[in-house]
Amino acid sequence: MFLQFIFHICLFIFKLAVLPRDFSENEMSNHQLHFLFQFDRDNALIYMDYNATTPVDPDVVRAVTETLTDAWGNPSSNYLPGLKARDTVYHCRDTVARMVGGKASDIIFTSGGTEANNLVFHTAVEHFGKCMNSSEGNAYIQKLNGRGSLPHIITSNVEHDSIKVTAEYLLKDGKADVTFVPISKVTARVEVEDVIAALRPTTCLVSVMLANNETGIIMPIKDICLRVKEVNKQRSLSTPRILLHTDAAQAIGKIRVNAQDLGVDYITIVGHKFYGPRIGALFVNDPGTKTPVYPLLFGGGQERNFRPGTENTAMIAGLGKAAELVSLNLDAYETHLLDIRCYLEQKLIAVFGEDKVHFNSRFPGSEVLPNTCNVSIMGRGLEGEASYILLNCGIPHDVATNALRISVGRSTSREDVDIVVEDLRETVEQLERIN
Repeated sequence: MFLQFIFHICLFIFKLAVLPRDFSENEMSNHQLHFLFQFDRDNALIYMDYNATTPVDPDVVRAVTETLTDAWGNPSSNYLPGLKARDTVYHCRDTVARMVGGKASDIIFTSGGTEANNLVFHTAVEHFGKCMNSSEGNAYIQKLNGRGSLPHIITSNVEHDSIKVTAEYLLKDGKADVTFVPISKVTARVEVEDVIAALRPTTCLVSVMLANNETGIIMPIKDICLRVKEVNKQRSLSTPRILLHTDAAQAIGKIRVNAQDLGVDYITIVGHKFYGPRIGALFVNDPGTKTPVYPLLFGGGQERNFRPGTENTAMIAGLGKAAELVSLNLDAYETHLLDIRCYLEQKLIAVFGEDKVHFNSRFPGSEVLPNTCNVSIMGRGLEGEASYILLNCGIPHDVATNALRISVGRSTSREDVDIVVEDLRETVEQLERIN
């Protein structure tokens, strides 16, 4: 039925290109659809899948191009081209840090979000092991009275695969115990009390995304961190503290993200989600001193040995420029995104009627990203495969099978919304006629 759905949309509406889940990027955790809308309007493209990726901002393109031309040297070299590249890297490190309320030394550049997330999980397991191998740790293990001494990790059951699959690997390989805390079917959030109830004496990491990529629901990270830190204060000196991580890939560039306000030890930063290049970074609160970092890679000592490998100066420059744009314009971005999303939702109701439209991100007491609309249009022949994330949120199966994720961006206009909703109306009518 899912493939038939795609076939009929492509057959009947040539202006509307429907994209199934990209399995390599895994932006959707199932066969729920997300859309790229095209319309020939002065060769302009109407794109509404900004949660999957964003176009690179022209200012970012210029920063990358200029760096390739003017700062091409190896940042480890002590002659002029290398020094210029080194200055570029330092400046961008500071810019990225300020975007999330940190300092330059808190930023470790990575290839992307997947590497950053893996680095956190690897660090948590390594740190726990080293603490347990100390004399104090051995005494602590004896106190557990055979209850198990594997490191314990807590995450949610709606995480991106770079978290989910990493946690599953550690569990399957016997390197860690993992608790996947279910989100509430009332609020679609990870509830603080559920996280606290899952804590064990061996818990070494709590990792919960800041905002969900499918529903846009914003998680209560600050409250989780406050409660876990209270638990840390009560732990003995021989017990490793519980590290706190949030994957902020979907949140940065849409809402304010500040490490100090959230209270986290680590934040995953993904450039291509906020109009930057496909490179990432990991915020670490005083890496190597206050907060542990154990490298996944070994080499020439770059990134203070936390992530060796010759720096990708041009992409770092692009990430720095994208971060600068977020810091300067976030209020305007957020206001625009919210306005367009609200208009989109109003338009969907006006065209399809309240009885036929179900918004899958509306939960009591929960906030949503300003750009994300997850909607089900009910009718015959519109079914795909149900998202396990939506099912975990308590969305009925027959509603989840009809879900579409539409995510708007900085340049999305009300005219774009009108065109997209009209194309969608025509598609739905065609599908219902043949089913």
